[in-house]
Amino acid sequence: MYKNLRVAAVVLVAGTGSRMGAEVPKQFLKIDGQAMMVKTIKKFLDNPYVDQIVCVVNPDFEKESVELVKEGTTAEEWSKLAFVPGGEERTDSVYNALADLEGKCDYVLIHDGARPFVHQETINECLDTVYKNNSAICCVPVKDTIRKKTVTLNRSELYQVQTPQAFNYNLIYDCYKKANRDSFKGTDDASVAEHYGYELDICAGTYDNIKITTKEDLKVETRVGTGFDVHQLVEGRDLILGGVKIGYEKGLLGHSDADVLLHAIMDALLGAAGLGDIGKHFPDSDDKYKGISSIKLLEHVAGLLKENGFTVGNIDGTLIAQAPKISPYVGEMVTNIAKALNIDEKQVNIKGTTTEKLGFTGRGEGIAAEAVALINC
Repeated sequence: MYKNLRVAAVVLVAGTGSRMGAEVPKQFLKIDGQAMMVKTIKKFLDNPYVDQIVCVVNPDFEKESVELVKEGTTAEEWSKLAFVPGGEERTDSVYNALADLEGKCDYVLIHDGARPFVHQETINECLDTVYKNNSAICCVPVKDTIRKKTVTLNRSELYQVQTPQAFNYNLIYDCYKKANRDSFKGTDDASVAEHYGYELDICAGTYDNIKITTKEDLKVETRVGTGFDVHQLVEGRDLILGGVKIGYEKGLLGHSDADVLLHAIMDALLGAAGLGDIGKHFPDSDDKYKGISSIKLLEHVAGLLKENGFTVGNIDGTLIAQAPKISPYVGEMVTNIAKALNIDEKQVNIKGTTTEKLGFTGRGEGIAAEAVALINC
């Protein structure tokens, strides 16, 4: 409740994000390990004055959208949510949401789902302004000089429009009903209200409340992970390192093919992504992983990274063994690793070292490997 009045939020997550060039709608892309749409919706769930939220979702991805939001919210938060299908245009989507809210609220905040960095202070500023003036259009002054063809505009009078945009519910719903009747397509909610004769008030936005439209708009987070693994050398086993079968009198003992290098790399990647380790994903108690190629496991890890919005920056791996010599096989190892992760070979570096005959590796009892991985999201 806000001043004993009911407040609803409409969050628009029905787009396709074609300009993003991603394989999934942009609202599914992860920011700080959280789907963009969930991150945005939770900003309004966290606001103490917002009583209910209508999420406008893409009809082609409605099931996926609902499941994603449910997974990212508590039972109490989930009870405040409703979902409606989006329309062909933004105007149609907002109209669907407002129709669903009829009789349920006094004020409504309308927000782009691709603006996940909105501050609570901005939401509250919108509510303070709409309470006094029946409208609140979140804006920031433009920083650059703007031209209209051959005319330079007065920058001091220009604002960059953002969301949320807040309205007296009856006012904006009346405008959208008229827009639906007239097939008027506004670029935002303010343009619809202005089209039907309303003067609007503005409130202060923030410059970091950007709309994620292209890949350049995404904030890049870099993460680093480390991995270490060791396996015993025994007779009667093939020696597989970096996906390469190496001619040697002994091989490594393990549940899978015991590729110690790939195991270290996988642990580094999973660790950087906060996704556990290979023991969690490929337990040695599961017979389906018995004797399996670690290249296949690495491909699975690549899929996990992709699902969680991560890309590989680079990998640096070190094999620690007194014998055999690793250098003749490094090129093939790099090729195998890069192919499994779908990255350029220049992003992979593999090297070998000895312990000068010290320790279990120096005595030829086993081989160890360590890896460092850098990923981006």
